[in-house]
Amino acid sequence: MKYTPAIASSLLGLFFIFFSSLVLLGKAPSPEFPKDSAISHFMAAFGPTGYMTFVKVVELIGGILLIIPKTRNLGLLCLGPVILNILAYHHFVAGDIIAQPMLIAISAVALYILWSERKAWAGLLR
Repeated sequence: MKYTPAIASSLLGLFFIFFSSLVLLGKAPSPEFPKDSAISHFMAAFGPTGYMTFVKVVELIGGILLIIPKTRNLGLLCLGPVILNILAYHHFVAGDIIAQPMLIAISAVALYILWSERKAWAGLLR
């Protein structure tokens, strides 16, 4: 149990580093969205603005910080809003949050890491 938060942090950090690097380096496949759907309108609005590039840079930085034990909480602070934004997108825009087991697993791992570091976060609540 002593090493479980470090393993979970490393796996989550590597996950975000890998997928953000794929997008930033242009190696990710471009998905096809159904015409005139909420998803296609959302991506048409945010795609050309550079917003997704900004999110991927934050994911990359958060993933790197999450792997380093001394900066784990700062990495969670970067990735928390990103994970919440992904959850909100899948709930409100795509409407398929239950059909995404990987998203649920990522959220559970992030909540576990947050719970294991709860003493460090307790100062924010006081």
